[in-house]
Amino acid sequence: MLDRVTGMRVFVRAASAGSLSAAARHLDMSPAMATKHVDALESRLGVKLFHRSTRRLTLTAAGADYLEACQRILLEIDEAEASVASQRVEAKGLLRMNVPLSFGTRYIAPLLPAFSRRHPEVSIELGFTDSQVDLIDGNWDLAVRIGRLDDSPLQARRLVADCPMLLCASPAYLAERGTPRRTGDLAEHNCMGYSLSSMGPREWAFGRAGEIRVPISGNLIANNGAALVAAAAGGMGLIYQPHFIVSASLARGALVTLPLDVEPMRLGGVYAVYPPDRRPPAKVRAMIEYLVEAFSGELPWDNPRG
Repeated sequence: MLDRVTGMRVFVRAASAGSLSAAARHLDMSPAMATKHVDALESRLGVKLFHRSTRRLTLTAAGADYLEACQRILLEIDEAEASVASQRVEAKGLLRMNVPLSFGTRYIAPLLPAFSRRHPEVSIELGFTDSQVDLIDGNWDLAVRIGRLDDSPLQARRLVADCPMLLCASPAYLAERGTPRRTGDLAEHNCMGYSLSSMGPREWAFGRAGEIRVPISGNLIANNGAALVAAAAGGMGLIYQPHFIVSASLARGALVTLPLDVEPMRLGGVYAVYPPDRRPPAKVRAMIEYLVEAFSGELPWDNPRG
């Protein structure tokens, strides 16, 4: 079946040039193919568009009406394509970005005013969730993910090399319950779990690669690290969370770190991930480059304000 839009382009060009062969040359097709396109249009419409002679084509009355409509439609198509294509060159349009709740609130949202000043034609929809979303089904342009990435067709750009986990508690809790020194001591403590952990909320992993698994128990499980930090700072129990989540509480003394007989796990990096595309839109490239730049120096959690 011949493409209707191409048929319109052949018809408009032939009307302008007065010749199907001239239209064919301009559109890089054979005269026979150009003729087929016009014949298909006339067959579909049920009217003749041209009076044809051996020397020149002239429009019929129906052809003149159809020419005006085709010119308007093709202009709209060209403008729509140009608008979309420009987004690969100029950063513009709506950027839908999904980020983890605590990390996004503390470290991504504060960066957006400067990004907006740099790229004023980009508007941002920021989605917060600690669960891993499907970028394609959710129509997200970009997501920030923390930890070791699973194999997937998604493209990724690393923003931060590694995020260590830290075992923490409040001074008040330790004064009442004592300080654990070894992983075996955790059985005697109220250990509050993170429900979205790949290991589940009842197990913590120690050792650089998480090779040492330690069962835990406690009276609180939450799906958000900031909630666990607040509970721990209030003296409720121990938490095992990434440095970037606990850093501000450590800086103001609400929490202290608890070194054990094995080193804490390294959670993995922070990544910007986006749908597979050999050349993503300019708005996505602009945000990724901006985040890479923002996290290239001293990390904000390494020198928190408390």
